[in-house]
Amino acid sequence: MDPVDEKKPGHVVFIPFPAQSHIKCMLKLARLLHQKGLYVTFINTQTNHELLVNSGGLEDAPGFWFKTVPDGLGSATDHIEPTRNIGKVMDYLGTSFFDSFLDLVSGVKHPVTCIVCDGFMTFTNTVRAAEKLKIPIMLFWTMAACGFMAFYQAKVLMEKQILPLKDEVCLTNGCLDMEIDWIPGMKGIRLKDLPEFIRTTRHDDHEFIYILETAKAADEVPHMIIHTFEELEASLVSEIKSIFPNVYTIGPLQLLLNQITEKHTKKPDIYSLWKEEPECVRWLKSKEANSVVYVNFGSLAVMSAQDLLEFGWGLVNSNHYFIWIIRTNLVDGKPTVLPQELKEAMNKKGFVGSWCSQEEVLNHPAVGGFLTHCGWGSIIESLSAGVPMLCWPSIGDQRTNCRQMFKEWELGMEIGTNVKRDQVEKRVRALMKGLEGERMRRKALEWKKMAEIVAGSDGSSHLDVERLVNEIDSFGVDPSSNG
Repeated sequence: MDPVDEKKPGHVVFIPFPAQSHIKCMLKLARLLHQKGLYVTFINTQTNHELLVNSGGLEDAPGFWFKTVPDGLGSATDHIEPTRNIGKVMDYLGTSFFDSFLDLVSGVKHPVTCIVCDGFMTFTNTVRAAEKLKIPIMLFWTMAACGFMAFYQAKVLMEKQILPLKDEVCLTNGCLDMEIDWIPGMKGIRLKDLPEFIRTTRHDDHEFIYILETAKAADEVPHMIIHTFEELEASLVSEIKSIFPNVYTIGPLQLLLNQITEKHTKKPDIYSLWKEEPECVRWLKSKEANSVVYVNFGSLAVMSAQDLLEFGWGLVNSNHYFIWIIRTNLVDGKPTVLPQELKEAMNKKGFVGSWCSQEEVLNHPAVGGFLTHCGWGSIIESLSAGVPMLCWPSIGDQRTNCRQMFKEWELGMEIGTNVKRDQVEKRVRALMKGLEGERMRRKALEWKKMAEIVAGSDGSSHLDVERLVNEIDSFGVDPSSNG
């Protein structure tokens, strides 16, 4: 008999938001909980599942299953990218996911003990589904505590009649520079540091309503998981724990996985929707320590063709080696074409790829800095590797992350939204060879050491994962609850 069966483990169903960074983070937690002895069913949309398979081949393991729900896009073989059609996917899931999920849960072999749902997937009525099935539900926020708090405060800002903004003039006349001193754990943050989705002048703005409903749904769920660690955001985590009854900080997930994966797996797990190019790491092998800038703006951010030119010439003029990951749809969501002159200049010092194993690149000794869009996955991976950052925030929580990075954690510098090659050149040189860059590198290494401590056997994140597993086990299994 399978030893897992003898333990009669809990069975957790994971529901990620259908975007690369969310799937990657939730899949890591799912792997971690599975290694801790729990059954796992991981639900992806059909197209994302096919992309994961195509990128390296996902395989069911004993006690770990992948299931799919339709997303309205057809097949990944039709070359339809969910990330380019996220609005369409959300509209489809908003009306179809509830019934698909109920059918899926009713058909699983092992009774479900717990649902772990991405905090941004509650628009699919997952909380109501959990109530109907009589299964406890937890919300997982694949972001920092500051990112969660920035989104969560949308309803408070509305109650205080700060949002929606009075008129369009407020977007340009300095209103966004107003400091907000009453957000717990984020004293002095400005309106412009909060997600752009909530900075609206209309009560009926679709994105604003979505964030409001997401914040309200959080109040309905007693268990909250956040991909951070307590020592990084101590005051914020404390404030969140004063609002919600059960909070688990379980980051950095990769460091926690590193504690056990070598004992259980022979090959690395796949977390990417796109194939990772090994040439990036091979190129790094010939470079000296801390001599390369790694540039990646994530899976969703887009820029203008002019921004691409300014970043490109800024990197070239800095005269430092660099790896630049340029997605095929980075420029305004369209195929990217570099001018021949820039391409030739970049080839002298740079390597351009379309996707890579980011954590492998960041942990390579040749990498000395990271030019990033400030997505939380990128930040916590860079922090875990001890690599300081240049910040060019794009959407969502990235502005908040950027603000915390240089105000609170002291391991990043910001590049303004109006990208200029001279500024890029200056910032890259400061990061790689300047006194400010050296100071940030020391700070980044301090945070790396702290991250390793919290993931260790007596660390706060390790203990919270154990507490999370025990909590799920304590829910017990009632076979009659899944029908």
